[in-house]
Amino acid sequence: MRSLFPALALMVLALPAPARDLADKALGNPTAYIPSQCYTATLDASGQAHNPCATCHVRARAPNYIIGDADLQLEYALPGPALKNPWTNLFVDRSAAIAAVSDGQIDAYVAEDNYFDPDGTITLARVLADLPAAWDADGDGRWAGYVPDCHFSFDAEGFDHAPDGSPTGWRAFAYVPLPGGFWPTNGSTDDVLIRLDHPFRSDATGAYDAGIYKVNLALVEALINRADVAIDPVDEVRLGVDLDKDGTLGTATHVAYDWAPLKGRTMSWVGAAKGQKLAAGLFPLGTEFLHTVRYIDVSSGTVTMAPRIKEVRYGIKTRWQTYADLEQAGLAEAKERSDFPDRIITFDGDLETGIANGTGWRYQAFIEDADGALRPQSFEETVFCMGCHGGVGVTDDAAFAFPRKLSADTAHARGWYHWTQKSLVGTPEPLRADGRGELVRYLAENGAGDEFRNNAEVIARFIDPDGNVRPDAAAALRADISVLLFPSAQRARTLNKAYREIVLEQSYVHGRDAVAKPAQNVHRAVTQGQPTGILTPLPPARW
Repeated sequence: MRSLFPALALMVLALPAPARDLADKALGNPTAYIPSQCYTATLDASGQAHNPCATCHVRARAPNYIIGDADLQLEYALPGPALKNPWTNLFVDRSAAIAAVSDGQIDAYVAEDNYFDPDGTITLARVLADLPAAWDADGDGRWAGYVPDCHFSFDAEGFDHAPDGSPTGWRAFAYVPLPGGFWPTNGSTDDVLIRLDHPFRSDATGAYDAGIYKVNLALVEALINRADVAIDPVDEVRLGVDLDKDGTLGTATHVAYDWAPLKGRTMSWVGAAKGQKLAAGLFPLGTEFLHTVRYIDVSSGTVTMAPRIKEVRYGIKTRWQTYADLEQAGLAEAKERSDFPDRIITFDGDLETGIANGTGWRYQAFIEDADGALRPQSFEETVFCMGCHGGVGVTDDAAFAFPRKLSADTAHARGWYHWTQKSLVGTPEPLRADGRGELVRYLAENGAGDEFRNNAEVIARFIDPDGNVRPDAAAALRADISVLLFPSAQRARTLNKAYREIVLEQSYVHGRDAVAKPAQNVHRAVTQGQPTGILTPLPPARW
């Protein structure tokens, strides 16, 4: 049975928010899809411009037809209703509440497992089977959304298995976290898993085939990264597909990226999925992603993923859209922004089925209740996810993590593993096309390790008094990104405590950033078209 003492010891420090109607679709913040980072004050007191904006807002590559996204590095192009910063949790001073919680209390809290029952049952799966009335948005007594089914029991190739040994289809992959807020040093650890639809995991008879599944996942990797992908030797004769494009059916040791249909060159899935739709830069129909956001566990003396989960995020591709479909939608959105700059985006969906992003994906999530148990996100809490997954230049088919997967050529287990199997420690810094380190560029352009320049620890370690990246720190980062991405134990515990206060308040609609003291480099309001002080948009970091 889960220990209640640590949670109770923390709960006396803040009164839990009164119960709210999770099914209510009214938005207190109509622009909840615009993240808090978009209110960063890019100019410092001396007038020096800092550019964290280039992490997301860059020239997109087709078929991500986001028009003018790089221009958002240059100005605050927000609609009228969003000009006043709604993320008021950024300005709350939580230092007294944090000081009142001991390190032992917060360590015990984050060590509690809120995903599994003591007998190994997935807690949410059990609760959703006997659906609480407050979670039944359509009143039919049945949960219509995603039921968590990953057991986080991975084999040497990153495949998840149920207690009876059967594969769940989920496969973990290792990736370099997106620069800024997603680094553990800024508040959370996380993981991402992918699952392709049944035909991509099956042979022609419909039977599960791990070899076929691995090849199809390698094909996805090649199509998303527009590059060849190394694989373990595979018999092309059995599959009936020339994977390495050498003109013969033999033994392939890589999947060749060769997709130019207008020139008569294309690629093919294998197994039961052969013949299904395929295009560069797009995931196949039915692709699912599972993303858990967790506290930081430092009780062992090193940074690890905590058993306690902050959020379980889920996305599924439910509609195939062609390049023409996506381009037409991108052009229409650009025209609307130009013609109606104050018009906000509206979303359709509900508590159970989540929200569609307009490019074929649907997202939903679960988040901590005041008692630490996971519950479905409300409609507004899910709208929060849509600005990033709804359209920024850095994504490929709305995905952030998979395009950042570690290389199959050089990474441990070809990059298919979970962080509990091998940590970020020892992961080299990814390089840009020009050979420069991606993370060093972020530090140099931003002068800090987070959007708000709030992380004094990173600044002290990596930035000299003149605002330049320290050469010794950059050299250490080149070989091991954890020297930048991992916080000290003290900072980790402080951020855990700060976020726990938001959980107790259930004030997610006012912001989820773990901030111990009021953020200083954030605008409380901006004017439309206000310059950021950045004069030239930076190009994408990875291509």
